[in-house]
Amino acid sequence: MTPDRIIVTALSLALIVFIVWFFWMKKDKGTRASKTSSGHQEVMILVKGGYTPDVIIVEKDRPVRLNFRREETASCSEMVLLPDFEQSAQLPVGETVAVEFVPREAGEFEFACQMGMLRGKLIVE
Repeated sequence: MTPDRIIVTALSLALIVFIVWFFWMKKDKGTRASKTSSGHQEVMILVKGGYTPDVIIVEKDRPVRLNFRREETASCSEMVLLPDFEQSAQLPVGETVAVEFVPREAGEFEFACQMGMLRGKLIVE
């Protein structure tokens, strides 16, 4: 094998390993919700091309307040759905909308836009 083929093969294998790690093996630690004086667990979520942060960690049996602030006009981000908690909210552009609920069981629960293109995860410990 010629040196240029060896280099191309090695770079290709390295790229494949990186793609596998990034999409399937990388674990996002998540953002822990802060506790307020009123007893809520609270986090601000920016909606702009996705949810930032998109992984949120909370404690069970304590009230949660997720504050969504939409900074884009894409129709997909007009609404957020939290089906496991029977919650949803319209997200007007430039406004902060609070979604409040109390998680009663531990686990991982998804939230998403109405089209399912923007996704996030709530980890209840």
